[in-house]
Amino acid sequence: MSRLPVIVGIGGVNPAGRVSFHHAFRRIVIDAIGAADADDTYASLAALMRLNDDPADPATREHIRANTLIRRISRFDPTDVVRHRQATISAAASPGIEFVVAKRHLPECVPPGWQVEPLDQRRVKVRVKDDTLVLFPERTTSRVTSAGQLPTGFQPGRLYPSRSHPRGLELAIFGASDAVQSLGFDWSELRARVRPDAFAVYAGSAMGQLDAQSNAGLMQLPLTGRRVSSKHVAFGLPDMVADFVSAYTIGNVGAIGGIIGACATFLYNLGRAVEEICSGKLRVALVGGAEAPIVPEIIEGYRVMGALAEDEALMALDGSDTVDNRRACRPFGNNCGFTVAEAAVYAVVCDDALALELGANIHCGAPAIYVNADGFKKSISSPGVGNYVTMAKAMAMARAILGEDSVRRRTFVHAHGTGTPQNRVTESRILDELAGVFGIESWPVAAVKSVLGHSMAPASGDQLACALGTWTYDCMPGITTIDAIAEDVSHAHLRLPTEHFELPGKDMDAVFVNSKGFGGNNATGLFLSPALTKRMLEKKHGQRAMASHARRNDAVRERALAYDAAMTRGETNVLYGFGEGVIEADDLGLSGSELRVPGYGQPIPLDEENPFPDMTD
Repeated sequence: MSRLPVIVGIGGVNPAGRVSFHHAFRRIVIDAIGAADADDTYASLAALMRLNDDPADPATREHIRANTLIRRISRFDPTDVVRHRQATISAAASPGIEFVVAKRHLPECVPPGWQVEPLDQRRVKVRVKDDTLVLFPERTTSRVTSAGQLPTGFQPGRLYPSRSHPRGLELAIFGASDAVQSLGFDWSELRARVRPDAFAVYAGSAMGQLDAQSNAGLMQLPLTGRRVSSKHVAFGLPDMVADFVSAYTIGNVGAIGGIIGACATFLYNLGRAVEEICSGKLRVALVGGAEAPIVPEIIEGYRVMGALAEDEALMALDGSDTVDNRRACRPFGNNCGFTVAEAAVYAVVCDDALALELGANIHCGAPAIYVNADGFKKSISSPGVGNYVTMAKAMAMARAILGEDSVRRRTFVHAHGTGTPQNRVTESRILDELAGVFGIESWPVAAVKSVLGHSMAPASGDQLACALGTWTYDCMPGITTIDAIAEDVSHAHLRLPTEHFELPGKDMDAVFVNSKGFGGNNATGLFLSPALTKRMLEKKHGQRAMASHARRNDAVRERALAYDAAMTRGETNVLYGFGEGVIEADDLGLSGSELRVPGYGQPIPLDEENPFPDMTD
């Protein structure tokens, strides 16, 4: 029988706050939702930001608003960026350049032309007659001062024994923990029902870990006279956001991996899980991505590529001498570049039968995710035809499942929408042309990078989380950072709202989540509404099975809401078990027919059938 992958848990953190239970989504549309939901969101953010003030107080709320979403960089001081300038110096007079230095600070190999004279047991005098190369420390101002930063005051490393983890790993641990605890049942319940080899953790970081605890330290410390530690290489690997979660959050012994697809990384990893669940190879997977790229070197690297919204260009667009950091990212409007952001988004996905058996919360169905490259390219950074393929295939699959009328009238899109001049032209053309081909007249399109920024690996997770919010709150985020659609944007068949607007979730059957990654990494995911997903499950499993699921779901939902309430009160419990529950070889139960792993209710069968009977004797 067919298997429908179902997302039963989602969590993490982005510049709008905690992803689980729609808190981040509600921050984005906070002016368009009811007072009770807004109150809950302010309370959640106050706890996340470690504020002791009353979240109902107007001054506190203004502080929360000012210190979430895209804003001026505070992760480092953009007016005081440290770097070095290379120079060649010469002696102003004979006998040359002289300086005194501690003996222990001399290079192991004294450079040619240096004359070293001992002064005492600890110091030497060095004389250099020839020109010599030096590095002068200097301080400069970044030409980019905007970023999508996590809510000010949120420090994930303080919530568990992080042991100097890079920020990207801290976000991964928090995000995965939030997703797992949003389920409403303990992970041990999955272990009781699912074979150890039917689990998976797929997650990635497009850039790897980039701060001083990881790759930046690995590359920079030797050049600044300090030593690399044994942790720098391991901490810097892009797959560590899967490995750490697997080892310290859920104790996974199933499949593991980190597919890196630039800005489409989240969909790449979710796509692998979806395919393996559909095939029956997997029953449950924890998938996601985490990225922490707000460091001076990365900001500068993207800036010199011409990819980022520089302050000077933003001021020119506005005809102002003051940069509007809040409106740095302007998808499908007159714009000048994207805005870097940090985030972590993780989702728990399982097959439909397991979801019903557990009484799980059904957030959406995930029938298909398509990945295609661009073919031959003019440059590695230029867009190509691959995104036509992914979008067209996703829309064709939606038509096959839902019918033509549903695709035309009851679907919406979360665009990649980076805020670059190139993206606004190419992506809008793809969406507009395909909308025309499929008979869509006014396709609602969201572009949440306008307020969240571009979080790279988890970016499509941000988009998916916001789509789930629309199904719950009947609200579609508008592109509020633009005044009008740019003249070169194709939108004959698109609705690109500049304000939040009502979009009844009950009338929307599906959403297309689109990603266009650097290097030709394109992905489009088709996700079905929770209401439609339940109707499909009822057709397959019957009314009695759905009624039984609903009864079990009452307790699951209650426990999930209890977790959410505790988090909103500031009672954070991050799942991190360093060195706990370690399984040794002697603990395994091994026979010729099965392998038993402690903590799991089902064995791994070893009586495999020959998959190639026509090729073997």
